[in-house]
Amino acid sequence: MQGVKSVTKQAFMKSIPIMCSYVFVSMAYGMMMENAGFAWYYSLLTSLTVYTGAFQFVLITFLSSGASIVTIAVTALLMNSRQSFYSLSFLETFRKMGRKKLYMIHTMTDETYAVNCTIEDKDENSRKEMFLVAFFSRCYWMFGAVMGGLIGQLIPFELNGIDFCMTALFIIIFINQWEKADKHFPAVAGILIAVIALMIFGQRAFMLPALVIVSGVLIFWNSKQQKV
Repeated sequence: MQGVKSVTKQAFMKSIPIMCSYVFVSMAYGMMMENAGFAWYYSLLTSLTVYTGAFQFVLITFLSSGASIVTIAVTALLMNSRQSFYSLSFLETFRKMGRKKLYMIHTMTDETYAVNCTIEDKDENSRKEMFLVAFFSRCYWMFGAVMGGLIGQLIPFELNGIDFCMTALFIIIFINQWEKADKHFPAVAGILIAVIALMIFGQRAFMLPALVIVSGVLIFWNSKQQKV
């Protein structure tokens, strides 16, 4: 049995790549929140309750424009539904973790999923390591969000253009998925449907119908692929 210090050290070492990305991206998020008129503690509260980087950036626009709760909720569900499927891979492992199970499901992100896949469920220490990776990763994001909010208050000039980091984030995610995927129909369909929805519904209202249509198309396409 490994000691607590050893398990903590291993978890921290495995979480370092996540820290390098989370801290800087979440700092940009905190700055954007401050630039939109929300103080640092709003960034912290949002990170505590939402904890999904891509949607948190989108949420800034929703909060600033006064979007309805229904629009926010449905968009959050559709944008982050993939994370629910991540947890399916660790059902047996999470079940063994008792009261920590719900926390592990809530904190399952692209990055923590990737790290957890490298940790075999051999014993209790392995599960502790998974928990600590999730805990450290969430702390990194919250720390960066708060720091970004505080820095945003100190910067004496407008942060025009910093919102491009959200666009850059989605572009990086898209390129990464494109390179890994064997079939590119989902990506192409997503682009075409988004463009058509933008032309029909306009810039302020296209996102929700685009997500609904894309989700329906991909569910149908996936069912056809399974039958082949």
